[in-house]
Amino acid sequence: MGAFRFRLGTGVPPFNVAEWRERARRRLPEVAWSYIDGGADDRLTLSENVSSFRRWRLRMRSATGVNAPDLATSVAGTEISLPLALAPIGAAGLAHWTAEPAAARAAESCGTRLVLSTASSYRLEEVAEATQENHWFQLYPMGGRERIGLLIDRARAAGYTALFVTVDVPAVGNREGERRWNFTLPWTVTPRRALHMLRHWQWVYEALRHKRIAAIHFLDEAEAAAEAAAKASGLGAGMAQAEASKEALLKLLQSDLSWDDVRWMRERWKGPLYIKGILDPDDAAFAVDDIGADGVVVSNHGGRQLDRSLATIDALPAIVGRIGERAEVFLDGGIRRGTDVITALALGAKAVFVGRPFLYGLAAEGESGVRAVIETLREELRRDLLLMGCPSVSALDRSWLIPAGVR
Repeated sequence: MGAFRFRLGTGVPPFNVAEWRERARRRLPEVAWSYIDGGADDRLTLSENVSSFRRWRLRMRSATGVNAPDLATSVAGTEISLPLALAPIGAAGLAHWTAEPAAARAAESCGTRLVLSTASSYRLEEVAEATQENHWFQLYPMGGRERIGLLIDRARAAGYTALFVTVDVPAVGNREGERRWNFTLPWTVTPRRALHMLRHWQWVYEALRHKRIAAIHFLDEAEAAAEAAAKASGLGAGMAQAEASKEALLKLLQSDLSWDDVRWMRERWKGPLYIKGILDPDDAAFAVDDIGADGVVVSNHGGRQLDRSLATIDALPAIVGRIGERAEVFLDGGIRRGTDVITALALGAKAVFVGRPFLYGLAAEGESGVRAVIETLREELRRDLLLMGCPSVSALDRSWLIPAGVR
């Protein structure tokens, strides 16, 4: 029986996102897992991002004649084959050294796109060169306007067609799992970490060989600052780089970010622009009506910032009610099933973004794992719409939902 379980556990591919998560968990060391799967404080918001979808039930119509539901939609003027794209995730190289290029290729092969994070493990130009289609860029407004403007110009020159500006990081959330392992980027090896890593030798080998676990756009700045600091202070290059890296990462914090700054970014970027990290209807309305954003991403940073903030599916209806008729509204956070996608769309989201699910696939099997996760969600979505008798994702609205407990 034990041998049978072993063969079954390793030979059968994962059937759902939860099983991809388990496979990723086995492969990754704790320092990487704490970053990928962790959240702030007591992880209440992280948990409710997932569990709050259960407050809704789906209407099921019979004998409708629907046999091939249409899943296609558009995001930022780009036609995609299903209402799901890959969210910006920093340092995806912690999951697998192929990181963002692999995820972007998997997304485009499935007819969708990746939003590349400013904190990516590959430079934005490298990801663009590794893909055939246009993708989108997420901007952390770090540092002054000169640096922000440079990133915006680089993204435009590399062919990114939409900009997603993240506004919910005035301070880094209290992520105790990361703090317990003294998580920093670039990552450093300590004796405690070295002992733990012996159990994950393949991950360690790939991390050391390919050196793709840092946030590369921050590391570029850190290396330049380290060289200057080493010359000025006489410190060793390694110590100077560590200090400069901390300083570079601190610039990610947006404690002094204002809507005037975002308005300047709107003027600088000539294509579609979205504000990511919105949970309040007033902020959504201001972003669209006063700033001129094309839409918002309802997001709480995956439960990694303010614990006890609203779950994204709970925040979505009020925001859609405020701006849904004149702007695109997307949802990020908690998507684990096709039924979750359906619920978000029925509550007014144009599409959803998934972060952790694609990282699970990436960690487990690289590019093919990301592709498999996307296709798993596509198949669930197609099957669920067929069972509901709903002809297309564009037909979804509140009439297809029933609050849990209502008879």
